[in-house]
Amino acid sequence: MTQELTILTITAASLGFIHTVLGPDHYIPFIAMAKAGNWSTIKTTWITIVCGIGHVLSSVLIGAIGIALGVAVGNLKFIESVRGEIAGWLLMSFGLIYLIWGIRKAYLNKPHTHYHAHSDGNVHVHKHLHHDEHAHAHEKENSKSLTPWILFTIFVFGPCEVLIPILMYPAVMESTLGLVVVTSVFAITTIATMLTIVLVSLYGIKFISMGKIEKYTHAIAGVTILLCGVAIKFLGL
Repeated sequence: MTQELTILTITAASLGFIHTVLGPDHYIPFIAMAKAGNWSTIKTTWITIVCGIGHVLSSVLIGAIGIALGVAVGNLKFIESVRGEIAGWLLMSFGLIYLIWGIRKAYLNKPHTHYHAHSDGNVHVHKHLHHDEHAHAHEKENSKSLTPWILFTIFVFGPCEVLIPILMYPAVMESTLGLVVVTSVFAITTIATMLTIVLVSLYGIKFISMGKIEKYTHAIAGVTILLCGVAIKFLGL
C-alpha cells in the first residue's frame, strides 16, 4: 500500500466517523423508532445496518458510474445535493405523518371509566382502553412492517457528501484496489458508528422513566424525526 493510499484510508475512516456523528439523521430516526416501537436489539441492529448499507452504497454506485463515464466531479456533487434535498423532505414528511398518527393513537388510547352496578347495590369502577382491545395489535403490526422500508428508502436517497469528491476520485487515481479499500473502510466506519450510537443511546434511554407520557412515545418519535429533517434541510447539519 502506497503512502498516498494509506493516508486516504485513514482519511476515509476519520470522515466516516465524523460525518456520521455530526449528522443526526444517521441515528436519531432509529433511536426514536426503536423506542416507540419497542424494537428488539436484533431488529434495531439489522434495520440500522441495512439502512446504512443503502445509504453508503447509493453514493458508491453514483461515484463508480461517474468515474467509469468520466463525469466531472462537480456534476456528481450536484446530483448528490439533489438527493440530499429529496432525503430531507422525505424525512420531514415521514416525521410529520408519524407525529399525526402518534397523536391520534394517544387520543384513541385514552382510558375510559366504566361504572357497573350490581343487584346488591354495590358499584365498582374500572378503566379500559377500547382502541387497545380492538385495533392496537393490527396497527402495531402494520406500522412495524412499513417503517423499516420507509427508513431504508429515505436513507437510499441520503447522500454521503464527502465520499465521492474527497475519497473516491483520489483513490481511483491510485488503483482500482485502492478505490475498493477506501470505500470499504468508509462504509464500515460509517455503519459501525451509526450502530454504536443507536445501541448505546437506547441502552441509556432504558433507565429513563417515561411515566405519564409513555402513551405519547409515537408522537414524540414523530416530532423528533420531523425536527431532525428540519435541521438537515434548513440548518445544514
